[in-house]
Amino acid sequence: MTPAQKFALSKVPEVTLGFWIIKILATTLGETGGDTVTMTLNWGYLAGTALFAVLLIAFVIAQIVAKRFHPFLYWATIVASTTFGTTMADFADRSLGIGYTGGSSLLFLCLVSILGLWYWSEGTVSVNTVSTPKVEAFYWGAITFSQTLGTALGDWLADTGGLGYEGGALVFAAGLAVVVALYYRTNVSRVLLFWAAFILTRPLGATVGDFLDKPVAAGGLSLSRPLASAVIAAFILACLILLPQRAGKHPA
Repeated sequence: MTPAQKFALSKVPEVTLGFWIIKILATTLGETGGDTVTMTLNWGYLAGTALFAVLLIAFVIAQIVAKRFHPFLYWATIVASTTFGTTMADFADRSLGIGYTGGSSLLFLCLVSILGLWYWSEGTVSVNTVSTPKVEAFYWGAITFSQTLGTALGDWLADTGGLGYEGGALVFAAGLAVVVALYYRTNVSRVLLFWAAFILTRPLGATVGDFLDKPVAAGGLSLSRPLASAVIAAFILACLILLPQRAGKHPA
C-alpha cells in the first residue's frame, strides 16, 4: 500500500487555520441554536437535550460508517455535539440543580476519563490515530464531553464568576493566545496543545453566542436567536465552500 493510499481513508480534517475558524463558528452556532430550541421555541431543556442527543448519535453513526472524509458530514456532527453540549449543560444546571461549578467538575472528570481510556487503549490521544471505528468512538466521545464542558465553563465564568459574557470571552481568547504562543515557541506536546485549544474554543464560542442573544441588561446584545443562528450557519457554509477542507494525513 502506498503512502497516498494509507492516508486516503482519513475521515478527520487536517488541522489548519480554516479548521479553527469553522470550529469557533460551530461552537457559537451550538450555543445560539441550542437556546433557540430550548428557550425561543420553548421546548425546554429535557426535550431539547433529547432531540440533539438523537441527532448527535445519528450523525456520529453516519460519520463512523462513512468510507471517507465528508466535510459537510463532519461539521454537521460537530454542530450537533455543540448544540447537545449547550442543552445538556443547561439541563444539568437549571433542571437538575447541579450548578455550573458542579457540572463543570463532573464534565471535566468525564472528559479526563474518556481521554484516559483512549490513551490506555491506543497509547495516544492524537487525532492522527483516528482511523478505526473504535478510535472514532473515543474521538467523538471526547469531543462531545469537551463541548459540554465548554458550555458549563463559559456560563460559570460569565455568571457565577461575575465576568459577564465579554469578560469570559476575553479570558478564553487569552487562553488560546497562550496555546498559540506555546505552539510556535516551545516543544510542548502538539497533542496536548490540540486538545487544550479544542476545549478552549468551546467556551469562547459559548460566551460569544451568549453575548449575541442575551438581554442588554445581562451584558448581551439581545439579538434574535433564530436570526443569529441563521447568520452563523451561513458563515459556516461559506467557509466550507471557500476554505479548503482536506482529510488529515492519518495512518490507515
